[in-house]
Amino acid sequence: MDDNCYVEPIHKTITAAERRNIEMALLSVWGMGCPNCAARVRNNLLSLNGVVNAYVDHIAGVAGVAYNPELATVEMLISAVARAGNDGRHEYGARLLSMEVSP
Repeated sequence: MDDNCYVEPIHKTITAAERRNIEMALLSVWGMGCPNCAARVRNNLLSLNGVVNAYVDHIAGVAGVAYNPELATVEMLISAVARAGNDGRHEYGARLLSMEVSP
């Protein structure tokens, strides 16, 4: 990790529409080598409309994402992970491990 790799974690204000009908997705994420990689992936997930929370663990290679499926899809989550590495230095990928639907 070097200074050029630092990523400032974003803080998202959640809308009322995003809070409705929350589901949880557990993603397997690969390509992360440090905490800044996890922050980069987390920021990209949180930038999606409909994502209310994201926890990314670079050591375990997983991301837990709380989202409103009326506003975001699993495919959008996976795409956001891949886009987090579009800087020429990082490359990430993801796949769905499991989902939990709210009652």
